[in-house]
Amino acid sequence: MLTLTLGRRRHVAGAALLLGAVISLTACGDQRGTGAAAGAPSTSPSSSPSSPGASPYVEPGVVDGAPHNGDNNAYRRSGEMSPAGARDAQKEADRIEPVLKRLWGQKKWDPRSVRAALLQLGYEEERTGPKGERRGGTLTVRSMDPRYEADHNVTPEGARVALRVHKDACVTAFVQKTNYEVKTNGPFMETGCFEPPSGH
Repeated sequence: MLTLTLGRRRHVAGAALLLGAVISLTACGDQRGTGAAAGAPSTSPSSSPSSPGASPYVEPGVVDGAPHNGDNNAYRRSGEMSPAGARDAQKEADRIEPVLKRLWGQKKWDPRSVRAALLQLGYEEERTGPKGERRGGTLTVRSMDPRYEADHNVTPEGARVALRVHKDACVTAFVQKTNYEVKTNGPFMETGCFEPPSGH
């Protein structure tokens, strides 16, 4: 009789533990006994970036709290320009901007038209060797980068422009149906004067 009672107690205790685990798993996300008013937002101590329980990998100022955001996007940061490089790049940007404005007004934003107009300013197309080495020229005009829409990549109409002014200074621009832009920047680590596309 004693062994039968002990066996039942173990069975009941095991069932109680299992039932407790199931209840706690199904209650995830429910707020019970927090003292917060209904509809009022509540935050846990570990969700605040400044709290001691916060991840040490979250970078300040990153909207979604992505860890290592700065490291992951280092390739998207342009190099620094010297003061002389910045001045010379701005002079070239001031020459390019009216040409792109005119082309945009004429609805000519294809790479061929943009290249022809900028070559008339006296720039020479950049040339590279088989291993990517630069062999002269400073101007590159290409199509817009493709972007993912719905379920496939789409290359929008327009042209991207890069002008290498100095080793540390560039002019980058684009012209497309909706707008155009001209700016100056230092070169990018992997893509030269062109800003690299987003990785995600």
